Amino acid sequence: MSDIQIHCDHTKLEDVVNLVPHPQNPNKHPDKQIALLAKVIRHSGWRSPIVVSKRSGFIVSGHGRLEAAKLLNVKTVPIDEQDFGSEAEEFAHLVADNRIAELSGLNDDKLTELLSGLSETDLDMELTGFDGDELAKLLEMKDASADHKVTLQERFGVPPFSVLDARQGYWQDRKRAWIGMGIQGEKGRAGDMLHVGDTVDTRSGDKWEGGRSAWQNEGTSIFDPVLCELSYLWFSPQGGSVLDPFAGGSVRGIVASMLGRAYTGVDLNTEQLEANKEQAAEITPDSLPTWVQGDSKNIKTLVSGEFDLVFTCPPYADLEVYSDSPADLSTMDYPSFLEAYRGIISESTSMLKENRFAVIVVGEVRDKHGNYYNLVGETIKAFKDAGLEYYNEVILITAVGSLPIRAGRFFSSSRKVGKTHQNVLVFCKGDPVKATKACGKVETSTNLDEIPVAPNEV
Repeated sequence: MSDIQIHCDHTKLEDVVNLVPHPQNPNKHPDKQIALLAKVIRHSGWRSPIVVSKRSGFIVSGHGRLEAAKLLNVKTVPIDEQDFGSEAEEFAHLVADNRIAELSGLNDDKLTELLSGLSETDLDMELTGFDGDELAKLLEMKDASADHKVTLQERFGVPPFSVLDARQGYWQDRKRAWIGMGIQGEKGRAGDMLHVGDTVDTRSGDKWEGGRSAWQNEGTSIFDPVLCELSYLWFSPQGGSVLDPFAGGSVRGIVASMLGRAYTGVDLNTEQLEANKEQAAEITPDSLPTWVQGDSKNIKTLVSGEFDLVFTCPPYADLEVYSDSPADLSTMDYPSFLEAYRGIISESTSMLKENRFAVIVVGEVRDKHGNYYNLVGETIKAFKDAGLEYYNEVILITAVGSLPIRAGRFFSSSRKVGKTHQNVLVFCKGDPVKATKACGKVETSTNLDEIPVAPNEV
């Protein structure tokens, strides 16, 4: 028979075409059950033979297994031929086959605990007999101490959906807590680095609107610390190392240190990095991030070692001009920018350990004619060309601020819609199941005072 192993006692192997379902079989086998059964048989082999009556020649037990065999295109299956003294005994066994199993029950608490533990392994969870929807419901676990359902927000910081909404109260509260620690991501930057146009209004006074949409009133973007926190908690291990080839401001480094990650960021701007280091010395003096001045096109000569996460937010072409250095990507024409950008992604991800994640925050930006460059698409292609797989697409919805005023003006004149989101792209180098296992359990904290600040060991 096929490559499926047999782990049961049986009298013989029989061709599937010779097996006859019992005409009186009362048991139903929906397609969903057959598909799950076939998956288990493919993974674990045959552990129970199909029972056939010697008296009638009909199947008495194993109708579902027969259908699973057909689904798997198995030609022969193990059978156990049994004597039933009478037709009545045969019928009784036919009914009892499923009914006895139905009379058993499950301890919900123990089942949830068991499934929760299995979910932290690399096991294909559908081998338990539960499909994805059923598992999601079962894993909404009861909190043993508070006797209430643990929400996705409590388990993971925010619900791990493909849309993250930075306008929500819990997000804004968390953001204010981080800012209250003294993080000033705009320090070290020039006052106005933006090309004023349909993307932002530097006179709006908008502040902390998330991602690179977080425009300060002086025309500078700053990174959202909550997005940063989630990226570390979800996609890197406690005590792991982080490489950031487009370091920019202080936020990603300080949040990494506060969460016990060893951060290494590379940036061209010496003034920016000195400002970053001053902030870090005040906020997290016992666990300092590492910032390296230099051109990330040469990142492998500037930084050594392997990393558990690549996490970054690059220049959005020339949307913000960070310096007058010809090596600065933001000063380049788009073809030159793209060539350098792809090279930096390739070099940085070559320093990422196997079975690890990379996270990059990007957004579309328009050319001088008002058309999008397709920076998001080019970013995906660059990571895939570097050997990583495109694993998650997350949309970060940011606070609108003065966007309604600006969007109305620009839409009336050009039909350009107001942009209020960023793209958070997640890639995997190697096996995502092993990468998830390497990250470990997501440890969230509802209070910043509870976050342990430990010295970097990497």
